[in-house]
Amino acid sequence: MPDYNRRQFLSLMAAGTATPFLLTFSADKALAGLSRAAYPDKAPLPLNRTDPSAVFDLSVASGDPTASGVMLWTHIRSEQYDPNESLTFQVAVDPGFTLLALEGKVRGEQFGADRDHTVRLDLDGQLNADSYYYYRFQYRGVFSRTGRCRTAAAVGQSVDSVKFALLTCQDYTNGYYGALNYVADDNSIDYVAHLGDFIYESVGDPRYQDLPFEDRRIELPSGFPVAMNLEDYRFLHRTYRSDPFLQKAMENHTWIITTDDHETCNDCYWDYEQDTLGCPDHPYSTDPQFNNDADLKRQLKLDSQRAWAEYIPARIDIDEGRTHPHLYSRIYRQFRFGDLVNLNMLDTRTYRTPHPCGEDAFLGRYVPFGCGNLNNPEQSMMGETQREWLINTMAASTARWNMLGNQTYMGRLGIDLGEKAKLPFNVDAWDGYDAERIWLMNEVQSNSIENLVVVTGDLHTYMASQVKKNYADLNPFNFSNQVGVEFMTPSLTSAGLFDVLLAQAPDDEVRDFLLNATSEGAVRLTNPHIRMFNSKDHGYSTIEYTDGYCEWIAYKVNKNLNSSEQERKALARYRKYEAWPWMTQKSVQGY
Repeated sequence: MPDYNRRQFLSLMAAGTATPFLLTFSADKALAGLSRAAYPDKAPLPLNRTDPSAVFDLSVASGDPTASGVMLWTHIRSEQYDPNESLTFQVAVDPGFTLLALEGKVRGEQFGADRDHTVRLDLDGQLNADSYYYYRFQYRGVFSRTGRCRTAAAVGQSVDSVKFALLTCQDYTNGYYGALNYVADDNSIDYVAHLGDFIYESVGDPRYQDLPFEDRRIELPSGFPVAMNLEDYRFLHRTYRSDPFLQKAMENHTWIITTDDHETCNDCYWDYEQDTLGCPDHPYSTDPQFNNDADLKRQLKLDSQRAWAEYIPARIDIDEGRTHPHLYSRIYRQFRFGDLVNLNMLDTRTYRTPHPCGEDAFLGRYVPFGCGNLNNPEQSMMGETQREWLINTMAASTARWNMLGNQTYMGRLGIDLGEKAKLPFNVDAWDGYDAERIWLMNEVQSNSIENLVVVTGDLHTYMASQVKKNYADLNPFNFSNQVGVEFMTPSLTSAGLFDVLLAQAPDDEVRDFLLNATSEGAVRLTNPHIRMFNSKDHGYSTIEYTDGYCEWIAYKVNKNLNSSEQERKALARYRKYEAWPWMTQKSVQGY
């Protein structure tokens, strides 16, 4: 039996100049945590007697669970920083910290201004599998608020269920995070998966942001309406993380986070001809004073990557000595949860090729009238290295369910032009990269990758749909054409699809046509593989995996109310049974 009274006090050293954000250490095996079965009630988090925010202004967070650890994160208020003062942390199996599992120290110079006073600790190898732990930091005599983290079950370990909250698109300026209070308080959730757009680089883009809430306005240090440099991105992360509901949800759960476009710039991609970031709406591309400078755009990508690495508790590869974004960091990664779930989180913005039909703000990137480049095999969402990594990791998986964390809609989303002619609605998604999509579906089947579940964000819409090889084949009994299912979680606050259409349509005729074509009835009629489509509401969803089925529930929460007391409503509930190729709709009564 471990000695729960023994304290391991660790003096942490940086892992080296190549990874300045990630503090690692070596020690004996940490003291055992209590398993889910042994500690079922999840005691409420204790209150601190002092004001933690006086020092820890953005609270605490955990992320990237393994079978032997998590990432821990916190931030020190800049005016409280003293380079001669060390920070300590404690990890315990109980919320009162009477049974310490781990205790350590971080020297002050390791979280200075060059890291924007962020602290990221990697506890991989130090904790026990499938266990809950409580953690806190102490600096200058003040304790942070207490966080609760959760390690993953060991590979092959028998697991009854794993439940994720699914989040995306949380534009701070466009609404309140009351939905996250439900996520924070839901003790049935094991982990939170965020599918991108954790921040928005823009703070006043009329295509997406009408700034209805005076108290949610943001003014960037640069004075521009979009992030222009590292300080702007850091400022955005600090602003978003100041929200109390977001802090509470990050305190109470362990998060797995990836990026979409708005962590850098709208509809971004990689311009391989210039070897730089493609950011079609950013001033570096559009404002003559910047002359479409490739170096500025490359640096913009690096700045966004650095700020994300500082503020997100993610275990990612970072090589600080590199000045090319593709070599600086890699965020696509794998998570395994016992014998039940294998999760691969993608990065479909860093390596993707330009849009197939040009970079025009509306009819090029979204609705491509007259474009003949949609099936170009050179088009790629993932890039060759990530593509091979994905297939290899999924093929090697022995888990019952293979979950794919994906940014943009993977299925076909067409609009009806009459006489059986259909046009892709959004070639910023996988419809613009059809050859790679077909390749991926073929690889999934040829490698016998079963029970594929794609979870998606980006479109600010609730969707439940079948994943198919050939969407023109309408025979539901052609089992070889059924590859998996896809669930799209809605935006937490970001402007709905219809709002975006109204703002960007070039004229009233196009606007009216698209509004009609993208109504729920029209979408489902034109796309029979789509079982549910709702682009009016906002909120989040959950997905739970068991041995026999996975179940997705879509929740609506009003983003216009800054309240923890508002109503939550379940809009839809779908199950995909393990032995059945199609999803089935279930009642939402009681949910």
